[in-house]
Amino acid sequence: MIEGVEVTIDREAVVVAAREPLTILSSAFVRGGFTTARAIVNLHVRKNIPEAETDGILPRFTERRGIQGPWVGLLTSAWTEKATFAEVSASGLTALAVTTVGLSNRIAAGQTPVAAWEPSTINTIIVVDAAPEAAALVNAVMTVTEVKASLLASTDLRCDDGRVASGTSTDSVVVAATGRGPRCRFGGPISDFGWVVARAAHDALEVGIRRWMEEHP
Repeated sequence: MIEGVEVTIDREAVVVAAREPLTILSSAFVRGGFTTARAIVNLHVRKNIPEAETDGILPRFTERRGIQGPWVGLLTSAWTEKATFAEVSASGLTALAVTTVGLSNRIAAGQTPVAAWEPSTINTIIVVDAAPEAAALVNAVMTVTEVKASLLASTDLRCDDGRVASGTSTDSVVVAATGRGPRCRFGGPISDFGWVVARAAHDALEVGIRRWMEEHP
């Protein structure tokens, strides 16, 4: 594990808590974008919850659990107790990934039409013990997305209309950095920073995708 970072996985949520603030870029449901936070929360919700009912659900959970803020929050109808975890170290960098995988609302980006919001999702949280520049964080989010799409293509997972799925309609990515260690300018898949991000994401997502497909033949 990365020093000062703790991951808790249970039936209610996946919580990544840090002793010191993390620099984060994410598409999180609450406090997405560039920010700093002490915790990342991926909360389980029922599959058919209307978007209007999601307001306040994350703050109530964090208050009840005593999670120290500031935090960023995600929602998923995937079973959080089945979250998958991976950790990779190389070139003096360490990345951990924790993912939840739900594939019921599969889409092909750029081809599937606009549809109602659903909280199924592939949510991917990455924490890296490094000091990336802002552009490297953007690049790393792209890298994680490439890993996800590549894994889905390799399984030949299809949308309801037969197209190869690139993800689900509400996938989220969080890339967080401790700010310690070497400065990293790049986050692409063959950079030092991007490689550990990609490998950790690959190892965690591969297990989660395979498990979901085995459970939903």
